Amino acid sequence: MSETTNAFQIAQAQFDGVAAQLNLESHVREILRWPRREFKFQIPVRMDDGSWQVFFGYRVQHNDSRGPTKGGIRFHTSETMDTVRALAMWMTWKCAVADIPLGGAKGGVAVDSATLTVREKEQLCRGWVGAIHKNLGPRTDVPAPDVGTNAQMMGWMMDEYSKLAGEYTPGVITGKPVGGGGSLGRREATGYGVVYNVREAMKHLKLDSSQTSAAVQGFGNVAQYAALGFTEQLGGKVVCVSYWDRNDKAACSVVSPKGLDIPFLQGITDQYGTIDKSKATAAGYTIEHGDAWLEQDVDVLIPAALESQLTGETVKKISGKVKVIAEGANGPTTIEADEHFKKNNIFVIPDFLCNAGGVTVSYFEGVQNDMNYYWNLDEVLQRLDTKMTGAFHNVLQVSTREQVYMRDAAYMVAINSVVQAMELRGWL
Repeated sequence: MSETTNAFQIAQAQFDGVAAQLNLESHVREILRWPRREFKFQIPVRMDDGSWQVFFGYRVQHNDSRGPTKGGIRFHTSETMDTVRALAMWMTWKCAVADIPLGGAKGGVAVDSATLTVREKEQLCRGWVGAIHKNLGPRTDVPAPDVGTNAQMMGWMMDEYSKLAGEYTPGVITGKPVGGGGSLGRREATGYGVVYNVREAMKHLKLDSSQTSAAVQGFGNVAQYAALGFTEQLGGKVVCVSYWDRNDKAACSVVSPKGLDIPFLQGITDQYGTIDKSKATAAGYTIEHGDAWLEQDVDVLIPAALESQLTGETVKKISGKVKVIAEGANGPTTIEADEHFKKNNIFVIPDFLCNAGGVTVSYFEGVQNDMNYYWNLDEVLQRLDTKMTGAFHNVLQVSTREQVYMRDAAYMVAINSVVQAMELRGWL
C-alpha cells in the first residue's frame, strides 16, 4: 500500500483491518465504514469592513447507536469533508472505548480563526448554528470545541441555539465557559487523560516515570496539559515542545535537554498556541525547526497537534530510545508508521483511547447540565482518572489476550461495543 495522508482513507483502512479480524459481516462493515449523515452548508458573514464573505461549514454524524452523537467543531484552513468524516468516525470509537453513552460526530469551518475579529468570529459561530440547528440537540448531536475554537465560541453557539429553540438549552454544546454552563476540568481534560494513559503504560512496561523524558508536538490546550501533567504528576521532564509560529508562518520547536518549565512556557504562549520566541530564548531555551520534537533522545513522544504527522518518512527521525507513543492528537499516525512501531516494539497508546479525556469530561458536562448541579474540580478529575484507567486496562487486556497491536485491540473493544448496540436496537 502506498502511503496516504487522506485522514478518512486512513480511518477506513484501520477499521477494515480490524473488521476482518472480527469477521464482521459485509453489510455491517459497510454501515460502519461510512457516516449515517453528512452536512455541508454556506455561512455568509458580513465582515467588519462591510464586505460579505461566504464560508463553508461541515457536520458529519457517523453513528448514533449508543446515544446522541458527540464531537468538536474545528476552525482550520485545511478542513474538508474527508477530514471531518475521519474525525467523526474516530469519535464513534473514542466514545465506545471509553464506555460513554454517545456516538461520533465532527464539524468545522474552513477558516483560520486567528484572522477574524471577535465580532466576525461570533457571527461565524452563530451562523454555523443557524445553518444546522435542526440537526443538533442534547438528545441528537452535541458539538464541542476543537482546533481553532474555544469556550467563548461555544458560549455563543449555545446562546444562538437557545434563542432558536426558545428555551435555555445548555446541554446542546459542551466545552462552554465555567459559569456559563461549563464544567470545571474541561480545559485540562484531554491533556491529563493522555497523562493517565502514559502512567498506566509505564506501569505495564515497568518504567520509573520520574526517570523518563518526553517530547511533545504542539503547544495548544492538549499539548500544554499533557506536558504539565507529565512533569507535575509523573515527575518526568519534557525536553521539547513544538508550536506553530503565526508571525513567521512556520513550525518551530523549543528545546532544553535539562527540561522545560511548562508553566513558564504557558505564560508566554498566546491563545493560538504560539510561543513568544524572544522570551523563550532569553530563558536559555533553544529554538529549532518544527520536526525537532521527533529527533529528541526521549522515552515518550506525544503528538498533540494535527493528523498524519507520523508517517513512513518522519518515523525515520525517531530516536531508538523511544518506548511509548501517546497519541494526544486525532489520527497522527499513518498505516506505514504503525508498521514501523509494530516492527520496533514501540508501545502505542492509540488516539481514540489516549485522548478520550476531553470527550469524557464533555460527557460529564452534559450530565451536570441535565442535573443543574456542578461538581468541583477534584470530583471531575477523579472521575476522569477512573474512566481513563479503566478504558486503558480494558484495551490492554484484549491486546494481551489476543496478542494484537494496541490500536487493533482498541478498535476491537470499540467496534464490538457499537455493533452490540446496533444489534440490541434491531438495526442489524
